[in-house]
Amino acid sequence: MPFGQIEALPHQGVQIAFERIEGAEPTFVWLGGFKSDMAGTKAQALADWAARSGQAFVRFDYSGHGVSGGAFVDGSISRWLGDTLAVLDQLTTGPLVLVGSSMGGWLSLLAARARPERVAALLLIAPAADFTERLMWPGFSPAQQSKLMAEGRIELPSAYSSEPNVITREMIEDGRRHLIMDAPIAFSGPIRILQGGADPDVPPAHVTALVPLLRASNNVRLHMIMDGDHRLSRPEDIALLLETAADLRQTLAR
Repeated sequence: MPFGQIEALPHQGVQIAFERIEGAEPTFVWLGGFKSDMAGTKAQALADWAARSGQAFVRFDYSGHGVSGGAFVDGSISRWLGDTLAVLDQLTTGPLVLVGSSMGGWLSLLAARARPERVAALLLIAPAADFTERLMWPGFSPAQQSKLMAEGRIELPSAYSSEPNVITREMIEDGRRHLIMDAPIAFSGPIRILQGGADPDVPPAHVTALVPLLRASNNVRLHMIMDGDHRLSRPEDIALLLETAADLRQTLAR
């Protein structure tokens, strides 16, 4: 189905674009990736599934992403986490299942820590926890690191867009204030993780290092799709995503 009514939530001086589908609890909330938006294949598939099955669902664009206001270069983990919490607090009620893709996986874990009474389960797709520090920063050459610190930004080619990725010093330094992979993660609800075995952006080893930190939950399942890439948007990947969402719904209903 196409988009329903796109609405806007004022937050921190910008308009956060969102779509909300009314339905049964828990509310599934889509948290997209770095420079991604809520019009992507996975988000649309979940919206279609929610509409068909009468499930409450919300998807939104962080500031500087998609059709939301603001500039991407002004963004940071703090800013995008703030956007996420505003959506959860102002647009949803009751228990939540956060569906986080890539950077959205990190934000989902942070949101679950910030709202433990609301978040009932997590569905993480190639979760890029701590990616600014563990994946991005060590991937820069010494010259790039020096340029970033001295000039405040660098531009890098993107595998997914003709426009370069602008990485700011603030993004790197702010990310260090939200690192979660240095200690066990307290979330105790069900967790499902879908990971591509051929993911060049979030390597499988990054996710397998995350799993032991989730031991507060006794219901964690990692599904490694050996030939899967980072996007996991092939028909078979989408089918698995929807199957996993439905399984979580049943798990929470028991």
